[in-house]
Amino acid sequence: MSVLERLRAELGELVDTSPASLELARADKSGHRASAPPLAVVHAETVEDVQTTMRIASATGTPVVTRGAGTGLAGAANAGGGEIALSVRRMTRILEVSPDDLLAVVEPGILNADLNAQLASHGLWWAPDPASRAISTVGGNIATGAGGLLCAKYGVVRDAVLGVDVVLADGRLIRMGHRSVKGVTGLDLTSLMIGSEGTLGVIVGAALKLRRLVPGEVCTVAATFPTVRDAASGSSAVTAAGIQPAIMELMDATSLAAAHALLGLPAPTPGASQLTIQTDGPASRTEADAIAEVLRHMGGTVTITYDREEGERLLAIRRAMHPAMETLGTALIEDVSVPRSQMTAMFDEIARVERAHGVEIPTVAHAGDGNLHPNFIFQGDEVPQQIWDAADDLFRSAIRLGGTLTGEHGIGLLKRRWLADELGPDQWQLQRDIARVFDPQGILNPGKVFDA
Repeated sequence: MSVLERLRAELGELVDTSPASLELARADKSGHRASAPPLAVVHAETVEDVQTTMRIASATGTPVVTRGAGTGLAGAANAGGGEIALSVRRMTRILEVSPDDLLAVVEPGILNADLNAQLASHGLWWAPDPASRAISTVGGNIATGAGGLLCAKYGVVRDAVLGVDVVLADGRLIRMGHRSVKGVTGLDLTSLMIGSEGTLGVIVGAALKLRRLVPGEVCTVAATFPTVRDAASGSSAVTAAGIQPAIMELMDATSLAAAHALLGLPAPTPGASQLTIQTDGPASRTEADAIAEVLRHMGGTVTITYDREEGERLLAIRRAMHPAMETLGTALIEDVSVPRSQMTAMFDEIARVERAHGVEIPTVAHAGDGNLHPNFIFQGDEVPQQIWDAADDLFRSAIRLGGTLTGEHGIGLLKRRWLADELGPDQWQLQRDIARVFDPQGILNPGKVFDA
């Protein structure tokens, strides 16, 4: 009996071989596509469905690529020829909400925004806030170690997960982590799973650390600067002033103009870059006023609003970045992080790479934590060598400045060739060895993260 026959015998209509579904499973939002469609898409609806799929895959040595909403930006969820695409998108239940413990237990397929919409009735929220929150899943957030706009104040996904339920490569279910605020029993396998990109197991549940809804106003400051370097210096000045905004986002001139065009807004001043900053909590108005004063001192043209809805309209310009880039061509959306003190230097490096390689690199940044998203724009489906050469130069610049290849998107397919450069050979081999303990046959997301 073939793999496909075994899957159908045990999972029935959950096994999908329609051309449309197979084609969809080949790609994520990175612009990369597997060279061939997968063997099948399994639409798991329960933990048992995932276990059955993994038992069949283990028995037959069939590779498995776990997928959520397919919004990743590193190619990690792309399923190719001879592989099973295991979708957990239908697993969307909130299994428990405990306001007293500030905890929720959820399935991996629930969308980030949907989770928070349901938590709001309890006066709670889950802090991770990717720009794609309306379309990305909690499981995908965990698997990629996602970040987002609120990281500088509220932390990344790693700071908001207490435990995970994981189906291993052979189909066993294990529960990692704890429900208590503290817990240091044994090795921290939960942290190991966060950001593992489907190479260690299939996340089928998560105990999430919640926060109470923040009281007070949300205030928004928008400041334009003549150059992106000036805007980066402005963000550094806010940090140096000891003010902690909830959100501090930077858009360079090209990305700002593209977002305005996409949203039908008046064109910004040519060459201008923008900082969009939000404060929250009881001191939000005082903090926003202080930030506005700092930015004016740094040469910014500043507007400020204390109206939450108007603030969200201003922030919508930043959230439109990805679709705006798609209007310019095919976008290789990248992700590097540097120490916050090196933000201006990193923008200088981006300008140098543009000149050296004859490319334009529209860039936005989570300026509050030093995470930049340079976008390499090209025409067609295949990434030209010129773009890869420019990306290589840029990645190495980030590492030289004390930074990292990825702050939140992960390694996936796109960055595996540079992984050893950052980790060094000994740590690179140690990480490979750890992956083999979890997956001796190498059937979990093969070819992703590690390139050999």
